[in-house]
Amino acid sequence: MEGITVEQAVELILEHTPVICETEEAGLLETPGRILAEDMKAAFDNPPFDRSPIDGYACRAEDVAGASKENPVRLKVTEEIDAGQYSVRKVKPGEAVRIMTGAAIPQGCDCCIRQEDTDYGEETVEIYRPEKKRGNYCFAGEDFKKGTVLLEKGTRLGYVEAAILAGMGADRVKVYRKPRAVLLTSGDEVVEPGRELTQGKIYNSNLTLLTARMMDFGVCPVYTVTVGDDAAVMADQLQKAAKDADVIITTGGVSVGKKDIMHESLRMIGAERIFWRVQMKPGMPTLFSVYQGVPIVSLSGNPFGVAVTMELLIRPLLQKMMQDDTLGLVRVKGIMADTFEKSARGRRFIRAIWENGVFHLPDGLHSNGILSSMVGCNCLIDRKSGLGPLQTGCEAEAILL
Repeated sequence: MEGITVEQAVELILEHTPVICETEEAGLLETPGRILAEDMKAAFDNPPFDRSPIDGYACRAEDVAGASKENPVRLKVTEEIDAGQYSVRKVKPGEAVRIMTGAAIPQGCDCCIRQEDTDYGEETVEIYRPEKKRGNYCFAGEDFKKGTVLLEKGTRLGYVEAAILAGMGADRVKVYRKPRAVLLTSGDEVVEPGRELTQGKIYNSNLTLLTARMMDFGVCPVYTVTVGDDAAVMADQLQKAAKDADVIITTGGVSVGKKDIMHESLRMIGAERIFWRVQMKPGMPTLFSVYQGVPIVSLSGNPFGVAVTMELLIRPLLQKMMQDDTLGLVRVKGIMADTFEKSARGRRFIRAIWENGVFHLPDGLHSNGILSSMVGCNCLIDRKSGLGPLQTGCEAEAILL
């Protein structure tokens, strides 16, 4: 299948993308970015007891009715209760207890008085203002009740969810395992960063781009390899990767040139070719295959093409595989602050900055091999096929990065 739309490409990719159902346990500090694999139900009320939200005195509301600075009420202070302590003694009429924030309110008390509204007494205390029943009073179970499902299966965990788990007393939780992704880049011309750059060579930015963006999505590739323009070597790497990988992503070698090896490599291992070429610029020569149940997404070698295809095709794949709806694409509309002169003979995605409903184009070239002008960009303007230049003041739609 060739020359399909972006939407058709996504549909075909998702048809051949498995959902990861295997689970593992993770400690609380390992959970941010992970997907919860079970409902988390509260085993107790939280807080487990009525508690004071202030530093002051716990007493009975009827004992301080009518209290004022001119006519204070004097109560006997029977004890002090600090946070973490619990008193079994029942407070009687005419009595109060010194209490600290977070401490359990003892039996017999139905309100708390701020210490600023007292004389800070130790053996007796003068109360200078009344308080209603259940005033300054936190009830048991205010945060959550026993039996309540606090976090549902499929929730993406973050710092708030980790804190809720801690508040439930959970130190480990069941999550879905992360995808095992393998990244393969090709090209005799590429050199790894840190090595000497000789004549005719370029540094391999695609591998770093892919790896870093995968990490943004919560996936740490299990391994990465750079292969020269040798179909047999690439075929061997694909077979090796398929033994452990959930998804394989390659860059380079997908067009029709003499050194475009991916077609031959995939044929050599007997992979099923699902589609080649997508109606989009950049990223048109994208090739999608399946080998032994493992989806293989082969991207062009142009850096901006890799960046765009990563968002439009691989991101939805990971969303399904990881059951992580936060990876879903978000579209926004806005007004062009600048003009993009090139006409859209085919569907084109343009790097841009979206701010307060306005699209700004970055300085620098917009060609497929240029990545430097993407610095600071936070969206891709989706320009449909057959439209003329994007003029200042016209409306446009984009996908947020």
